[in-house]
Amino acid sequence: MHRFGFPSIVIICACVFTVGMAMTAPAADRTITNVLPAVGCAEDWIIEDKIKLHTRETLFDHINGEAELYFPYGFEVLATATYHHKNNPSLAIVADVYMMGSPLDAFGIYSNYRKAGAATIMIGVEGFVSSSQLMFYQDRYFVRLQATGTTTLEQNTFLACGRAISQNLPHNTGGPPELEILRIPGVVPKSERYIARSLLGYSFFRRGIIADALSGDERMQVFVIPESSPEAARSAFDHYRSFLKASGQGVHLTETADHISLTAIDPLYGRILAEQTGRYVIGIIRMKDAQGAKRILDEIRKRLQGG
Repeated sequence: MHRFGFPSIVIICACVFTVGMAMTAPAADRTITNVLPAVGCAEDWIIEDKIKLHTRETLFDHINGEAELYFPYGFEVLATATYHHKNNPSLAIVADVYMMGSPLDAFGIYSNYRKAGAATIMIGVEGFVSSSQLMFYQDRYFVRLQATGTTTLEQNTFLACGRAISQNLPHNTGGPPELEILRIPGVVPKSERYIARSLLGYSFFRRGIIADALSGDERMQVFVIPESSPEAARSAFDHYRSFLKASGQGVHLTETADHISLTAIDPLYGRILAEQTGRYVIGIIRMKDAQGAKRILDEIRKRLQGG
Protein backbone atom coordinates (compact mmCIF):
# COMPACT_ATOMS: atom_id res chain seq x y z
CA MET A 1 0.00 0.00 0.00
CA HIS A 2 1.31 3.45 -0.87
CA ARG A 3 1.68 5.68 2.17
CA PHE A 4 1.66 9.45 2.02
CA GLY A 5 4.63 11.12 3.63
CA PHE A 6 4.39 14.32 5.63
CA PRO A 7 5.11 16.60 2.64
CA SER A 8 2.31 14.95 0.68
CA ILE A 9 -0.14 15.52 3.52
CA VAL A 10 0.81 19.20 3.62
CA ILE A 11 0.29 19.52 -0.14
CA ILE A 12 -3.11 17.81 0.04
CA CYS A 13 -4.24 19.97 2.99
CA ALA A 14 -3.07 23.12 1.23
CA CYS A 15 -5.02 22.14 -1.88
CA VAL A 16 -8.17 21.45 0.12
CA PHE A 17 -7.81 24.77 1.95
CA THR A 18 -7.25 26.64 -1.32
CA VAL A 19 -10.28 25.04 -2.97
CA GLY A 20 -12.37 25.81 0.13
CA MET A 21 -11.33 29.45 0.02
CA ALA A 22 -12.03 29.63 -3.69
CA MET A 23 -15.52 28.27 -3.11
CA THR A 24 -16.28 30.48 -0.11
CA ALA A 25 -15.07 33.87 -1.32
CA PRO A 26 -16.98 33.92 -4.64
CA ALA A 27 -20.12 32.76 -2.82
CA ALA A 28 -19.89 35.74 -0.47
CA ASP A 29 -19.21 38.03 -3.44
CA ARG A 30 -22.22 36.70 -5.33
CA THR A 31 -24.45 37.35 -2.33
CA ILE A 32 -23.87 41.09 -2.31
CA THR A 33 -23.36 41.44 -6.06
CA ASN A 34 -26.84 40.01 -6.66
CA VAL A 35 -28.36 42.76 -4.53
CA LEU A 36 -27.77 45.35 -7.25
CA PRO A 37 -30.07 45.14 -10.30
CA ALA A 38 -28.01 43.64 -13.13
CA VAL A 39 -29.69 45.52 -16.02
CA GLY A 40 -31.31 48.69 -14.73
CA CYS A 41 -32.54 50.13 -11.46
CA ALA A 42 -35.42 52.24 -12.81
CA GLU A 43 -37.17 52.87 -16.10
CA ASP A 44 -34.68 54.27 -18.64
CA TRP A 45 -31.78 53.90 -16.17
CA ILE A 46 -29.37 51.18 -17.30
CA ILE A 47 -26.23 49.79 -15.75
CA GLU A 48 -22.88 51.10 -16.92
CA ASP A 49 -20.00 48.62 -17.20
CA LYS A 50 -20.22 46.03 -14.40
CA ILE A 51 -20.72 45.78 -10.63
CA LYS A 52 -17.52 46.39 -8.70
CA LEU A 53 -16.53 45.09 -5.26
CA HIS A 54 -14.41 46.82 -2.61
CA THR A 55 -12.95 45.28 0.55
CA ARG A 56 -11.29 46.97 3.52
CA GLU A 57 -8.09 47.13 1.48
CA THR A 58 -9.65 48.97 -1.48
CA LEU A 59 -12.51 50.97 0.07
CA PHE A 60 -10.29 54.09 0.01
CA ASP A 61 -10.32 53.90 -3.79
CA HIS A 62 -14.07 54.48 -3.81
CA ILE A 63 -14.65 56.83 -0.86
CA ASN A 64 -11.28 58.32 -0.05
CA GLY A 65 -11.64 60.43 3.09
CA GLU A 66 -14.67 58.52 4.38
CA ALA A 67 -13.44 54.93 4.51
CA GLU A 68 -12.18 55.18 8.10
CA LEU A 69 -15.73 55.98 9.23
CA TYR A 70 -16.92 52.52 8.15
CA PHE A 71 -14.30 50.29 9.74
CA PRO A 72 -15.42 50.50 13.40
CA TYR A 73 -18.88 49.38 12.24
CA GLY A 74 -17.64 46.00 11.02
CA PHE A 75 -17.44 46.85 7.32
CA GLU A 76 -16.99 43.68 5.23
CA VAL A 77 -17.54 44.48 1.56
CA LEU A 78 -19.05 47.11 -0.75
CA ALA A 79 -20.82 46.42 -4.04
CA THR A 80 -21.15 49.46 -6.29
CA ALA A 81 -22.69 50.11 -9.68
CA THR A 82 -23.38 53.14 -11.84
CA TYR A 83 -26.66 53.53 -13.71
CA HIS A 84 -27.00 56.18 -16.43
CA HIS A 85 -30.01 57.57 -18.23
CA LYS A 86 -30.21 55.96 -21.67
CA ASN A 87 -31.21 59.26 -23.31
CA ASN A 88 -28.74 61.41 -21.39
CA PRO A 89 -25.60 59.48 -20.40
CA SER A 90 -24.20 62.47 -18.52
CA LEU A 91 -26.80 61.82 -15.81
CA ALA A 92 -25.97 58.94 -13.51
CA ILE A 93 -26.81 57.32 -10.18
CA VAL A 94 -24.03 55.69 -8.20
CA ALA A 95 -25.54 52.87 -6.13
CA ASP A 96 -23.51 51.58 -3.16
CA VAL A 97 -24.49 48.63 -0.98
CA TYR A 98 -22.32 48.16 2.14
CA MET A 99 -22.34 44.91 4.08
CA MET A 100 -21.70 45.83 7.72
CA GLY A 101 -21.05 43.72 10.82
CA SER A 102 -24.61 43.68 12.18
CA PRO A 103 -27.97 45.46 11.87
CA LEU A 104 -26.86 47.83 14.66
CA ASP A 105 -23.68 48.62 12.71
CA ALA A 106 -25.70 49.28 9.54
CA PHE A 107 -27.93 51.63 11.53
CA GLY A 108 -24.84 53.28 13.00
CA ILE A 109 -23.48 54.20 9.57
CA TYR A 110 -26.92 55.31 8.39
CA SER A 111 -27.42 57.48 11.48
CA ASN A 112 -24.15 59.29 10.76
CA TYR A 113 -25.68 60.63 7.54
CA ARG A 114 -29.28 61.17 8.62
CA LYS A 115 -30.18 64.83 8.99
CA ALA A 116 -32.94 66.31 11.13
CA GLY A 117 -35.93 67.20 8.97
CA ALA A 118 -34.92 64.93 6.07
CA ALA A 119 -37.81 63.49 4.06
CA THR A 120 -38.31 59.94 5.34
CA ILE A 121 -39.18 57.07 3.01
CA MET A 122 -40.77 53.66 3.48
CA ILE A 123 -37.84 51.63 2.17
CA GLY A 124 -35.88 49.22 4.33
CA VAL A 125 -36.07 49.73 8.08
CA GLU A 126 -35.63 53.47 7.73
CA GLY A 127 -34.49 55.80 4.98
CA PHE A 128 -34.51 59.35 3.68
CA VAL A 129 -34.34 61.06 0.29
CA SER A 130 -33.24 64.49 -0.94
CA SER A 131 -32.84 66.05 -4.37
CA SER A 132 -29.42 64.47 -4.84
CA GLN A 133 -29.32 61.27 -2.77
CA LEU A 134 -31.23 58.46 -1.08
CA MET A 135 -30.07 56.35 1.85
CA PHE A 136 -31.57 53.51 3.88
CA TYR A 137 -30.56 50.52 5.94
CA GLN A 138 -32.02 47.01 5.98
CA ASP A 139 -30.76 44.06 8.00
CA ARG A 140 -26.97 44.55 8.08
CA TYR A 141 -26.82 46.46 4.80
CA PHE A 142 -26.45 50.21 4.30
CA VAL A 143 -27.54 51.52 0.89
CA ARG A 144 -26.46 54.86 -0.54
CA LEU A 145 -27.65 56.29 -3.89
CA GLN A 146 -25.99 59.45 -5.19
CA ALA A 147 -26.81 61.49 -8.31
CA THR A 148 -23.93 62.62 -10.51
CA GLY A 149 -23.97 65.03 -13.43
CA THR A 150 -26.75 66.99 -11.74
CA THR A 151 -27.62 68.43 -8.35
CA THR A 152 -31.27 67.43 -8.57
CA LEU A 153 -32.99 64.26 -9.65
CA GLU A 154 -36.64 63.24 -9.66
CA GLN A 155 -37.55 61.64 -6.35
CA ASN A 156 -39.47 58.88 -8.13
CA THR A 157 -36.27 57.75 -9.85
CA PHE A 158 -34.45 57.46 -6.54
CA LEU A 159 -37.40 55.63 -5.00
CA ALA A 160 -37.60 53.13 -7.87
CA CYS A 161 -33.89 52.34 -7.58
CA GLY A 162 -34.09 52.07 -3.80
CA ARG A 163 -37.03 49.67 -3.94
CA ALA A 164 -35.33 47.54 -6.58
CA ILE A 165 -32.35 47.10 -4.27
CA SER A 166 -34.43 46.63 -1.12
CA GLN A 167 -36.37 43.71 -2.59
CA ASN A 168 -33.07 41.82 -3.02
CA LEU A 169 -32.08 42.25 0.63
CA PRO A 170 -33.26 40.12 3.60
CA HIS A 171 -36.94 40.79 4.32
CA ASN A 172 -39.03 40.91 7.50
CA THR A 173 -36.25 42.53 9.52
CA GLY A 174 -37.06 45.27 11.98
CA GLY A 175 -34.66 47.72 13.51
CA PRO A 176 -31.90 46.72 15.94
CA PRO A 177 -33.42 45.67 19.29
CA GLU A 178 -30.93 47.94 21.08
CA LEU A 179 -32.87 50.96 19.83
CA GLU A 180 -36.01 49.81 21.64
CA ILE A 181 -34.36 50.83 24.91
CA LEU A 182 -34.88 54.47 23.95
CA ARG A 183 -38.47 54.17 22.73
CA ILE A 184 -39.74 56.11 25.73
CA PRO A 185 -41.47 59.45 26.32
CA GLY A 186 -39.01 62.32 26.34
CA VAL A 187 -36.57 60.87 23.79
CA VAL A 188 -36.84 62.62 20.42
CA PRO A 189 -37.78 60.07 17.71
CA LYS A 190 -35.20 59.51 14.95
CA SER A 191 -32.51 61.40 16.85
CA GLU A 192 -30.70 58.21 17.91
CA ARG A 193 -27.14 57.59 16.77
CA TYR A 194 -25.00 54.53 17.37
CA ILE A 195 -21.34 55.37 17.95
CA ALA A 196 -19.13 52.29 17.55
CA ARG A 197 -16.01 53.77 19.13
CA SER A 198 -15.38 56.12 22.07
CA LEU A 199 -18.85 57.44 22.84
CA LEU A 200 -18.67 61.10 23.92
CA GLY A 201 -15.03 61.02 22.86
CA TYR A 202 -14.04 58.98 25.94
CA SER A 203 -12.04 55.80 25.38
CA PHE A 204 -13.50 54.14 28.49
CA PHE A 205 -16.95 54.35 26.85
CA ARG A 206 -16.16 51.89 24.06
CA ARG A 207 -19.44 52.20 22.15
CA GLY A 208 -23.03 53.25 22.71
CA ILE A 209 -26.23 54.94 21.57
CA ILE A 210 -26.93 58.64 22.06
CA ALA A 211 -30.14 60.57 21.38
CA ASP A 212 -31.77 63.92 22.02
CA ALA A 213 -34.24 64.18 24.89
CA LEU A 214 -36.73 66.82 25.99
CA SER A 215 -38.04 67.71 29.40
CA GLY A 216 -40.55 70.48 28.90
CA ASP A 217 -38.68 72.99 26.74
CA GLU A 218 -35.28 71.86 27.94
CA ARG A 219 -33.18 69.84 25.48
CA MET A 220 -30.64 67.31 26.76
CA GLN A 221 -28.94 64.18 25.44
CA VAL A 222 -29.32 60.66 26.75
CA PHE A 223 -26.84 57.81 26.24
CA VAL A 224 -26.86 54.04 26.70
CA ILE A 225 -23.62 52.04 26.84
CA PRO A 226 -23.95 48.24 26.66
CA GLU A 227 -21.11 46.22 28.16
CA SER A 228 -20.40 42.50 28.20
CA SER A 229 -21.06 42.12 31.95
CA PRO A 230 -22.03 44.08 35.07
CA GLU A 231 -18.36 44.07 36.05
CA ALA A 232 -17.34 45.64 32.73
CA ALA A 233 -20.09 48.26 33.10
CA ARG A 234 -18.95 49.08 36.63
CA SER A 235 -15.37 49.45 35.37
CA ALA A 236 -16.48 51.95 32.69
CA PHE A 237 -18.57 53.82 35.26
CA ASP A 238 -15.63 53.99 37.69
CA HIS A 239 -13.34 55.27 34.94
CA TYR A 240 -15.81 58.07 34.25
CA ARG A 241 -16.06 58.91 37.94
CA SER A 242 -12.25 59.07 38.21
CA PHE A 243 -12.06 61.28 35.16
CA LEU A 244 -14.63 63.69 36.60
CA LYS A 245 -12.81 63.83 39.94
CA ALA A 246 -9.50 64.48 38.20
CA SER A 247 -11.06 67.37 36.29
CA GLY A 248 -11.60 69.12 39.62
CA GLN A 249 -15.36 68.93 39.64
CA GLY A 250 -17.36 67.73 42.59
CA VAL A 251 -18.88 64.27 42.19
CA HIS A 252 -21.94 63.23 44.18
CA LEU A 253 -22.42 59.45 44.40
CA THR A 254 -25.60 57.54 45.30
CA GLU A 255 -25.91 53.76 45.52
CA THR A 256 -29.01 51.56 45.79
CA ALA A 257 -29.62 47.82 45.60
CA ASP A 258 -29.92 47.78 41.79
CA HIS A 259 -27.84 50.71 40.56
CA ILE A 260 -25.19 53.29 41.38
CA SER A 261 -25.48 56.87 40.12
CA LEU A 262 -23.51 60.08 40.14
CA THR A 263 -24.10 63.73 39.37
CA ALA A 264 -21.28 66.05 38.41
CA ILE A 265 -20.07 68.71 36.00
CA ASP A 266 -18.45 67.23 32.91
CA PRO A 267 -15.83 69.65 31.50
CA LEU A 268 -17.17 69.05 27.98
CA TYR A 269 -20.87 68.44 28.51
CA GLY A 270 -21.93 70.45 31.54
CA ARG A 271 -24.19 68.97 34.21
CA ILE A 272 -24.56 65.21 33.92
CA LEU A 273 -26.36 62.34 35.57
CA ALA A 274 -24.94 58.83 35.01
CA GLU A 275 -25.81 55.38 36.33
CA GLN A 276 -24.53 51.85 36.19
CA THR A 277 -27.25 49.22 36.23
CA GLY A 278 -26.58 45.61 35.29
CA ARG A 279 -24.33 45.50 32.24
CA TYR A 280 -25.24 49.03 31.16
CA VAL A 281 -24.07 52.55 31.84
CA ILE A 282 -26.80 55.10 31.13
CA GLY A 283 -26.79 58.84 31.49
CA ILE A 284 -27.89 62.34 30.60
CA ILE A 285 -25.50 65.08 29.46
CA ARG A 286 -26.12 68.81 29.11
CA MET A 287 -28.68 68.37 31.89
CA LYS A 288 -30.80 71.36 32.82
CA ASP A 289 -33.91 69.85 34.37
CA ALA A 290 -32.58 67.38 36.98
CA GLN A 291 -36.00 65.93 37.79
CA GLY A 292 -36.85 65.45 34.14
CA ALA A 293 -33.50 63.78 33.53
CA LYS A 294 -34.06 61.44 36.45
CA ARG A 295 -37.50 60.46 35.12
CA ILE A 296 -36.00 59.57 31.75
CA LEU A 297 -33.24 57.45 33.31
CA ASP A 298 -35.74 55.74 35.61
CA GLU A 299 -37.76 54.77 32.53
CA ILE A 300 -34.69 53.45 30.73
CA ARG A 301 -33.63 51.44 33.77
CA LYS A 302 -37.08 49.85 33.98
CA ARG A 303 -36.82 48.80 30.32
CA LEU A 304 -33.36 47.33 30.87
CA GLN A 305 -34.59 45.41 33.91
CA GLY A 306 -37.68 44.20 32.07
CA GLY A 307 -40.03 46.14 34.29
